[in-house]
Amino acid sequence: MNKEKIVKICNIIALVSIILLLYWIFIFISITVFGLKVFKENLTESFYLSIIGIISLLFGTLIINIMLNLTRIADYISSKNEITTKRMSKKILLFFILSFPIIFSLLYLGDKFTALKKKQLLINASKNIDLNYQNEISKIIEYRFDKEYINDINNIIKYLSKSDEIINSIQIIISDKYNNDNVFLVFGYNNIPENDNLNKVDFIFKCSSEEKKYLNDIFNNNIIKYKFSKYENKYELYYPIKKQDKIIILYFTEYQNYGKFGS
Repeated sequence: MNKEKIVKICNIIALVSIILLLYWIFIFISITVFGLKVFKENLTESFYLSIIGIISLLFGTLIINIMLNLTRIADYISSKNEITTKRMSKKILLFFILSFPIIFSLLYLGDKFTALKKKQLLINASKNIDLNYQNEISKIIEYRFDKEYINDINNIIKYLSKSDEIINSIQIIISDKYNNDNVFLVFGYNNIPENDNLNKVDFIFKCSSEEKKYLNDIFNNNIIKYKFSKYENKYELYYPIKKQDKIIILYFTEYQNYGKFGS
């Protein structure tokens, strides 16, 4: 193998290594900063991935150093292809620059696809509960604030959570009053005090003003519609069920440290 081929091979290795490193850094920053869920990579291990990135950077630097030293050896090589090389370099540079918005667009679309699929899976799980678990829903509908009811709810929720593998966490939201104020109570996996001093304050559902408006529309204005949202690592679905003029909401939540196509 002559010197010209050695230089070309080293140039290709260096260029590919640097491009892959830049792509990796760009993708990692994009999914971290914008909370995009596309790859099945645990983002909580970002420190370890960063170490890999630093090692890759050092490796790329070493390759560049080798490339420059070999270039000195190849100084005598004819420059007859200089004009063609410059033209090709401009095209490659243009393609490289344009590839970044393309990659980000793919990451964004992948994130949207993941959220839409998660939404549909949770809705299907909700419909399945509404259709096939009538006895359990009827027991939940008959709300009363006492130990027996709360214990029953906890057991029912544990049972319903087994109805579909997509269900990570499910709770029940019910409208009630506290000190003559309308409040929303949430039940599911609640710890019941050993004494008989149940306090509604301990069960009040803490939510944003937007969520409170949505819940008011459901319980007070009788507007029955589901609500799905995704925020960073959290997926959630509110799925209202109305029976016998009474309303409950199935509240599904799922926290993920990663996202992936088809998750």
